[in-house]
Amino acid sequence: MIEPTGPREAQLIETSNILLDARRTGVLIDDLPVELRPTTMDEVYFVQGLIAQAYTTPEDGIGGWKIGAPNPEATPAYAPLPKVWIAPSGALLSGSQWRYRGLEAEIAFLLGADLPPRSDTPYTREEVLAAVASCHPVIEVLESGLLDPMKADRMSMLADLQMHGGLVYGAPVPEWQSIDWTQETVALAVDGSIRVERTGSNTSGDFVKLLPWLANEGAIRTRGLYAGQWITTGSWTGNTLAMGQSSVDVRFHTAGRVTLRYSVED
Repeated sequence: MIEPTGPREAQLIETSNILLDARRTGVLIDDLPVELRPTTMDEVYFVQGLIAQAYTTPEDGIGGWKIGAPNPEATPAYAPLPKVWIAPSGALLSGSQWRYRGLEAEIAFLLGADLPPRSDTPYTREEVLAAVASCHPVIEVLESGLLDPMKADRMSMLADLQMHGGLVYGAPVPEWQSIDWTQETVALAVDGSIRVERTGSNTSGDFVKLLPWLANEGAIRTRGLYAGQWITTGSWTGNTLAMGQSSVDVRFHTAGRVTLRYSVED
């Protein structure tokens, strides 16, 4: 990990302030000025940390982490989840902050035990899974300070919490360890119309491997994973956009259902 210093640190602090102002005021930007865009993942994570701090308090800290990879061979990328943005199924999302309204169906894990940083011996997959309290279907809600984050520079999008805007979770999945995720089907519907339906479609392939990766490789930034934190593991459905008055329903064949509703004046 290379921490920015001197003039570059000042530039990246300005980067975080620009993205925060855009999110808070609703005056979105097309992209960051070229000189303020992160150029490495260390810089991305530095900016993410500053943005996340603005949405956390000692009582409402980091609620967990989102992690994913665009394909099974790619290095995963992650971002913090502010606790105040996590809600149970059936949540009503209202207010001017819901502008982009992107939706992704995902599978998330709630930790029941701590996994503090460990430098001597990496955590095994079995050790990390033993720390999982439960598995849940979730909807990741995508928001951004960027007008169209899919058209902006990728490093700008990643720095802006990877477009994270909220996490809505469904009921625990019984016996989730026995599910064949390669055969698991998911459907995402908006206002009763199925917009996406796929099978075994998490882009990282064996998405469970992301948990030990985060516990080990990510620990330099996360400072460990802890009981009560959520780990969501990447999209099964891509990015689907909703209207201001929409009901959203995600159904996994085995892993259950999760819903939310928007009430936003466009």
